[in-house]
Amino acid sequence: MAISAFGIDLGTYNIKIYNGFADTISSQKNMIAIQKVMNNRKLIAYGNHAFEMYEKAPQNITVSFPVINGVIADINHMQILLRNFISDAVNGNVRGADFYISVPTDITEVEKRAFYDLVRESNVKARDIYIVEKAIADGVGLDVDVANSQGILVVNIGYETTEISILSMGGIVLSRLIKIGGKKFDESIRNIIRKEYNLLVGIKTAEKVKIALPELEEAGEDAIVYGRDIVTGLPVERSIPTNLIEKAMKENFETIIDSVRVILERTPPELGADIYKKGIFLTGGSAGIGDLHELIAGSTGLKVNFSVNGEESVAYGLSQIIKNSELRSVVSSMQEL
Repeated sequence: MAISAFGIDLGTYNIKIYNGFADTISSQKNMIAIQKVMNNRKLIAYGNHAFEMYEKAPQNITVSFPVINGVIADINHMQILLRNFISDAVNGNVRGADFYISVPTDITEVEKRAFYDLVRESNVKARDIYIVEKAIADGVGLDVDVANSQGILVVNIGYETTEISILSMGGIVLSRLIKIGGKKFDESIRNIIRKEYNLLVGIKTAEKVKIALPELEEAGEDAIVYGRDIVTGLPVERSIPTNLIEKAMKENFETIIDSVRVILERTPPELGADIYKKGIFLTGGSAGIGDLHELIAGSTGLKVNFSVNGEESVAYGLSQIIKNSELRSVVSSMQEL
């Protein structure tokens, strides 16, 4: 049955939208391409199409992310994106609907307000707008009974941030947001390739290497990359050992692990006992990179559970909150924040 509602997970790298009219979840790159013509600015691409232009566009075309470190940095561009994404989801027939939008816990009230204002001012015919803590939506998306369960540790590793949260009885006991995620992994890969091989590679190339790492290690193959030789200035191909890629990301992995340990050290003993029994729930678009899950398990002595919904766990959680009235207790309006 169609539901007049949307669930929005506004990620830095990808925006995931649950469409209640069609009961589907879509994912697009959270990017916009603007062309400057004389004194005017023109939208020429958004979403995945804009991502294709990233690192390739001429100077008169700006390709950018409207969300930085989990918060809205360019609300005007984000409004344009949201309006187009919602229009695409309903084939141009935008109708009145409720909006449920996930927000990080460890941000200011002003930053949370920006998420609400984004929907309200985007001309998407929003009726009621609700705020859901991202960690809570994640818990629901992990098929955890967040309203009753105690002591759930969720680690969401996104593109620019990692959010570590302790959930209990439908609320968040502890939460920590650190500015490390898939983007930092990519930067570390680019830096070590430049240092060891005098080779400049793009962000997309580093990301492809990062994603392909498990398959390359299983096959015992090196990563093949293309870039510009710093010495000659010419385009070249290089073979990069996978152990060098792992080494590049190790420092970032250790920072995430240290933050998980800090949260565990601050956790009340009774909740700590629950976490010991259930383990850590690892989710987010960058959760499966390298041997991070093994390092977390080894450092904490806890079992690590992967989300079956992966990158879409928050959007899936929002869909379940929208469908199930018993979960509405985890929803807030701006007046309640």
